[in-house]
Amino acid sequence: QVQLVESGGGLVQPGGSLRLSCEASRNILRIIVMGWYRQAPGKERELVAQIIGGGRTNYADSVKGRFTLSRDNAKNSVYLQMNSLKPEDTSVYYCYVQSSVRDYWGQGTQVTVSS
Repeated sequence: QVQLVESGGGLVQPGGSLRLSCEASRNILRIIVMGWYRQAPGKERELVAQIIGGGRTNYADSVKGRFTLSRDNAKNSVYLQMNSLKPEDTSVYYCYVQSSVRDYWGQGTQVTVSS
């Protein structure tokens, strides 16, 4: 029943790196957008990065230059390489997929940046 499988979250020190992975079920067809959102306690959920259609990417200003989004169409997966992590990056990160039919959300993976 799980449509999106997330991995890669964890605890890292400031300045460190993490790589988030999201594998979409092959039952999900006609994917238009893949990406990541995040939501910290008491805050609104915000877009972190997304990749659209032919490969155009969008990044939140707060992560631009530090995070890199990529995809592997053969594996129906998207990856978020997070470098130079800051405490303010601490959040629950949610994979999302938009298909031609509906949206899908991952269960969320915790990223904690702390010394």
